[in-house]
Order: sequence, then structure tokens, then C-alpha cells
Amino acid sequence: MTERKGCALVTGSSRGIGAATALALAREGWPVRVNYRVDEDGARGVVAQIESEGGSATAIQGDVADAAELAVLLEPGEDGPVLVLVNNAGLRLDGLSPQLEDEQWQRVIDVNLTATFRATREALTQMLRARFGRIINVASIVGPRANAGQANYAASKAGVIGFTKTVAVEVARRGVTVNAVAPGFIETALTEEILGKDLEKSIPARRVGSPEEVAACIRFLASEDASYVTGTTLTVDGGLSA
Repeated sequence: MTERKGCALVTGSSRGIGAATALALAREGWPVRVNYRVDEDGARGVVAQIESEGGSATAIQGDVADAAELAVLLEPGEDGPVLVLVNNAGLRLDGLSPQLEDEQWQRVIDVNLTATFRATREALTQMLRARFGRIINVASIVGPRANAGQANYAASKAGVIGFTKTVAVEVARRGVTVNAVAPGFIETALTEEILGKDLEKSIPARRVGSPEEVAACIRFLASEDASYVTGTTLTVDGGLSA
């Protein structure tokens, strides 16, 4: 990695895809802000692993759905401005559309979509000044592909994909790329209740994915090698949506 005076922020990185991404970016030389909402032990464990490998990381608490707390996560600090932003924090509150309550709808939109918008808006100020930035938004194959019982989640992730494309076009001339990854079935806490039950038979690869496989794609999109890749969504689903 070309040496830059800045850091990476990975929201929701105390476990799963976020934790794997924090580790991957630290291995690329980025000081990493490991964000968590409630799982302080998990976040500190990720920091400890990064530091054991010679990297630099800080655990930082904050609810991404709270505008004030999110702003604090993105403030320039001793580790510099945020030059890599991974909007990973996500929430599922499933239910069939006729039974979804307003609170279930709004909370998922707030965490998955509105926080992505706010964090991106804040980070772009720093990135445009530096004339370098990498924003990677974690979407889902449920965005473009129907999955009964997840209307709120699907709407939020489809919104993330549309948002990604639009912002990418707006800032492409300034050295900032904006992309998304769309995981399929990945073995994380968010999906543990829906995995199994012969689910693998519906996946061409005949297995679920790992957080590390998604993190590898995010690491590429954050790299210098991806400087001409922007406005795209990289699907990571073992062929499920092919």
C-alpha cells in the first residue's frame, strides 16, 4: 500500500464480516477503527489480534443509527482522517410485509441505509480534501433478489446499491471510489438462525461463505489496484444469484 496519512473505519466490526475486514485492512497497513455498539469484548479481541500481528487498531463505541455518535466515529484523530470507510453495520428484523410494524421498518432503514448515507457524507469531506478515498458499502443479494419476510431489509440493501452507484459518479474525478459488496449466505451471527436446513443445496458452490471471503473482496476494493473500479457491486454468493 502506498503510505498515506489516514485510517480505515469499519462499522460493526466486533465480529463476522466486519471483524474479518478490520483484520484484512490492518494487514494492508491501515490503522483501523474497530467500531462496536454493544460488543466491547469482541471489538477489543479484534484490536488485540491486529496488534499481535504488528498492526494498529482502536476500539471505538458508537451506534451508527445515532447521527451524533456516528459523527464522532468519523472525526479526524491521531490516526488521521478516515480515508477508507466500510459501511458494514447491519440489522435484520424480519417479518412478512402485512405484519411489519413501523418500528421494525424504520430501525432497519436507519441502521442499514441512513447510517450509510450519513457516514459517507461525513467521510467524503475528508477524502475529497485528500483527493483519495475508498468507500465500500456492504449490501446483500437480497437487495436485487427477493426473499420473503425481508421487505425492510431488502429495501435498505437495494437503497445501498442505488446510493453507491450515484455517489460513485459524483466523486469519480476526485480520486475517490465508491463500491458495494453483496454477500449471499455467509456464516455470521446475523445469519445463524437461517443457515442449515439443506440450504447449501440451493447454492451452486454447495456451501455457505465465510466472513474472510467477503473481507478479501473488500480489501481489494480498498486497494490501489482497484483505483479504476467504482460504482459497482461485487456479488459474493457462491453463484446463488447467477
